[in-house]
Amino acid sequence: MGTAYTESSIKTLSSTDHIRLRPGMYIGRLGNGAQVEDGIYVLIKETIDNSIDEFAMGNGKRIELHIHERTVAVRDYGRGIPLGKLAECVSVINTGAKYDSNTFQKAVGLNGVGQKAVNALSLEYRAQSVRERKTKVVEFSQGKLTKDHKIAKSTERDGTIIEFTPDDSLFGKDFRFRLEYIEDMMWNYAFLNRGLTLTLNSKSFKSANGLKDLLEKKLTGDTLYPIIHLEGEDIEIAMTHGAHYGEEYFSFVNGQHTTMGGTHQLAFREAVVKTVRNFYKKEFEAADIRQSIIAAISVRIQEPVFESQTKTKLGSSEVGPDGPTIKEFIGKFIQQELDVYLHKNKATADAILSRIQESEHERKDLAGIRKLAKDRAKKANLHNRKLRDCRQHLGQKGSRNEESSLFIVEGESAAGSLTSCRDVQTQAVFALKGKPLNTFGLKKKVIYENEEFHLLQSALNIEDGLDGLRYNKVVIATDADVDGMHIRLLLISFFVKFFPDLITRGHLSILETPLFRVRNKKDTYYCYTDEERRTAMTKIGKSAEVTRFKGLGEISAGEFKDFIGDKIKLEPVSLSNLHDSDDLLSFYMGKNTPARQNFIIDNLYVEKDVIEV
Repeated sequence: MGTAYTESSIKTLSSTDHIRLRPGMYIGRLGNGAQVEDGIYVLIKETIDNSIDEFAMGNGKRIELHIHERTVAVRDYGRGIPLGKLAECVSVINTGAKYDSNTFQKAVGLNGVGQKAVNALSLEYRAQSVRERKTKVVEFSQGKLTKDHKIAKSTERDGTIIEFTPDDSLFGKDFRFRLEYIEDMMWNYAFLNRGLTLTLNSKSFKSANGLKDLLEKKLTGDTLYPIIHLEGEDIEIAMTHGAHYGEEYFSFVNGQHTTMGGTHQLAFREAVVKTVRNFYKKEFEAADIRQSIIAAISVRIQEPVFESQTKTKLGSSEVGPDGPTIKEFIGKFIQQELDVYLHKNKATADAILSRIQESEHERKDLAGIRKLAKDRAKKANLHNRKLRDCRQHLGQKGSRNEESSLFIVEGESAAGSLTSCRDVQTQAVFALKGKPLNTFGLKKKVIYENEEFHLLQSALNIEDGLDGLRYNKVVIATDADVDGMHIRLLLISFFVKFFPDLITRGHLSILETPLFRVRNKKDTYYCYTDEERRTAMTKIGKSAEVTRFKGLGEISAGEFKDFIGDKIKLEPVSLSNLHDSDDLLSFYMGKNTPARQNFIIDNLYVEKDVIEV
């Protein structure tokens, strides 16, 4: 019999307890900071968003962010939270100025739930407000008020100072902030708020040209024409075409980076297609028009509706209670402004037409070989024999579909070890046979001519773009030796060349596995670096037994389970720091040039002893 369902079964949690019990409802996920979407970055974003809202209302032109180890401090120079309501504003849900749409017409922070979540999920939290030469400080621990200081005189400038340390009992003892992720966040704020200066540990972030600056920073190769930059009331776009495959978008609503897109991004994609068709008076395929596009769009709307508290996808269909639909608003702007721009800039119009025709030609060439490849795959096998699939996939209904991962491994031995200990609900395995083909300089037809890449593309379901992607994480799991590193580079080159949006959207990662196991009869340590090995050997002493893992196939299933479970270590693959990936790939993956030969000779060294006992 089950437990009796009575009045005593009904529990009412305080807002703080509910946030701590169900953090995913407020910040999306916890994580240790290895992934850009991990909760510790959401805590920073939620805090800065409130300062951005002050700037948008014309209050304060500077926001200062300081990060020291695990403690974050955010200082703005806005009006400051009203002193008498400071404690309530940072701790009580449904308390804030964001409900008054006259005060915050187009706010990012919505109703202030985010700052309550920051408080509740912090081991230590301190809020200070300065208004009209008076200041007040409140302090909390895990969302509970510990000190409520009296209002005092102050000589500081008006504004708000928030300081917090995330709770390691929730985020893990090994969590850490990666400054490169936070720098990207700072740049996005700067691009979207011209006139605002942000600092991160004294490094300044400021933009003069908005989304045009954003695209210039994000570009990893040459463009076919100068960036088109158009601005209107509550809307700004920047766009160009590159030489890569796929589509790449950076979309924002009220300053919020909507990494999962939404109604505004969809409206933009449709409007570009419609405008281009009208301009050239030809019904081009939408895919040919958008092939290799890179674009950014920012809109400001009233009372936006997002599909989650983390605000990564816009769900609103209207720009405001009495305004047009988002589709109409964006469509009208693009139709008018882009059409005028193309009429005034013939060289750009000609470049776009040439790119569309090139894409059209390649698509038609691919049609025949694509059919042959599919027929060949059907005859060879009814299923993808390289794939050991999981049960839950991204985009399908299921409580864990965002956990879905595909591990790409080298060889059947590693595939067997991983398959036997994986979580069959969310973890799939794809086995490579040796080194994949170097695709640098090749056309897309190589995917259909090469069985392995065709099966990998089919497993991911990305033939027609990322809308049907079956796994949230694509994890390259190769040995930590020279051959394994080479396979990693070949796979990354393949994705950069043909599916760069898989990387730019944060889906591709490298699995970190231990290089050493140090143990005695009592203790076992898995070490990812030589320094960790030496530390473990010191802890264990003379009885230490050291094993060097030469390949993933050597790691037993029981051990492997630890490395792909809750303590999994993933190193995300990013293009954010590459200003020209084409040149980089040409150097490493192109023909064996004298420059590369000289680089190898100049940097060659021999490691005599891998293990020093």
